[in-house]
Amino acid sequence: MAAFAAVRALQLFLRKEEYQSCILLKVDCSSSSSSSTTSTTSTTTASSSTSTDDEDNVLVQDGRLSRGNLSSLDVRVVTDHLDIVLSHLKSRRASTEAMEAAKEIASTKQERSRLIQERDAALSVRKEQSAIVGMLMRKKNNDNNDDEDLQQAKTLSSRATQEAQEKEEQLALLEEKVATLLAGLPNLLDDSVVDGDDETQNQIVKEWGDPQALPKQLEWMTDNDDGDDYCFKPKWHDDVASGLMGYKAEEAVRMSGSRFVALSGVVAQLERALGAFFLDMHTTKHGYTEVSVPLVVGRTALEGTSQLPKFEEDLFRIAADSHTCNGQDAFLIPTAEVPLTNMHRESILQAATDLPISYVALTPCFRAEAGSYGRDTRGLIRTHQFSKVELVKITTAETSEKEHEALTSHAEACLEALKLPYRKVRLCSGDIGFSARMCYDLEVWLPGQEEYREISSCSNTGDFQARRMGLRYRPEPEPETDAPNNKKKKNKKPKPQLCHTINGSGLAVGRALVAVLENYQMPDGSLKVPDVLIPYMGGKEVLKI
Repeated sequence: MAAFAAVRALQLFLRKEEYQSCILLKVDCSSSSSSSTTSTTSTTTASSSTSTDDEDNVLVQDGRLSRGNLSSLDVRVVTDHLDIVLSHLKSRRASTEAMEAAKEIASTKQERSRLIQERDAALSVRKEQSAIVGMLMRKKNNDNNDDEDLQQAKTLSSRATQEAQEKEEQLALLEEKVATLLAGLPNLLDDSVVDGDDETQNQIVKEWGDPQALPKQLEWMTDNDDGDDYCFKPKWHDDVASGLMGYKAEEAVRMSGSRFVALSGVVAQLERALGAFFLDMHTTKHGYTEVSVPLVVGRTALEGTSQLPKFEEDLFRIAADSHTCNGQDAFLIPTAEVPLTNMHRESILQAATDLPISYVALTPCFRAEAGSYGRDTRGLIRTHQFSKVELVKITTAETSEKEHEALTSHAEACLEALKLPYRKVRLCSGDIGFSARMCYDLEVWLPGQEEYREISSCSNTGDFQARRMGLRYRPEPEPETDAPNNKKKKNKKPKPQLCHTINGSGLAVGRALVAVLENYQMPDGSLKVPDVLIPYMGGKEVLKI
């Protein structure tokens, strides 16, 4: 209880301190005065990002310039708005290499322009000399002077062809280099993202549920006057599962190595029940289409969702002599986000009939966890293989923020249906993911560990992923207008625009199992089944040996 009280005290402190410049702190670069601030409420925080022209140099957070109406990064954005890009990289606590990469991309503008001009000049010479060659070849009187002129024209044309080819090759190498550098740069941040170093500075925007409610219901409490003390120390989830004879870690490690776990009996059934419940909830109540996707994808698919090239060490790659995907390296999926989003790569969708798209899939996920050595080695918190229900939305720029909020609320609804206390946090600039412009994490209360742990991450990537995978939509055409002679004038067909993609866990099944095991354990070692899961457990209300 002392640890729990400490967590609550820290939480309240953070609530008071969180994001004192809450939504946006607008400051002109030439002024040191700031506008008034707005604090968040305990239930929600408005995510108001104001689009401004970048010429206004609007500061958002500790030196970060507003992204204004800029889209995700391409060569033009980096070149023309390098100050904004660098301020966002700095806010993300990006590496020196990333900062230098952005500067190098911007510095190639003049070199690229020079190569294009020199190539075009050579092509112009070739065209001119080729015309002369043709004219001289058509002449019937081939005197010596004409022969010399013809040979000179051929030589000049050949030299120009070779020079144009050389410039084209240099241009291709330069563009390949720029593309590689660009692939290593993260998304620009939404203006609502608070500045911070790491997860300790994330902004709490909502808390739901009372961590004491289930303990009181399940008779964890003593009979003293305070009623705040437990009559037993809540166990970790692996101990609860072991008590139910359903946790087989040693057997899994003998087969597969560290960070693999096997479950059996009622614990395995409970895991299956959670996945089925989440799928049913999203498909019947939230309007998602269930999709069964491949668990193996090629390099291009992972580049589209931006796991590659930066995070290859976190992936499980399949040996090339065993399998390739259309001639490309093959990988086990780290999340169903990859195949779900790539369902429409290199497509042009119709805004009127196709969007928004809402997909859900339950899959195993595979992660090498290369950078997590020594962290979360116990239990089911961080394993190489885990099940997850993934939510993906494909939408337009105009509805992007609305759909992100909707997707996040759908993940929250799963936790609320299970009556699991959780908090919703907006990730700060130093903790947010590579592809996200804005991200909410849902953190569930785990009484055995006496802390909140992430169970869902809901990200709006804007058009960052869509640009990489060529995913576009065609806006609805403008209505026909009146023209002279009472004829209707047809407007031009709108040009395709980049889609926005949104993804989130709804929920991570393994961590949901962790939360149920720790929150619904009973002092005698049995487990109360959450009410919504009883039909999925064959009517069982309590699990015991």
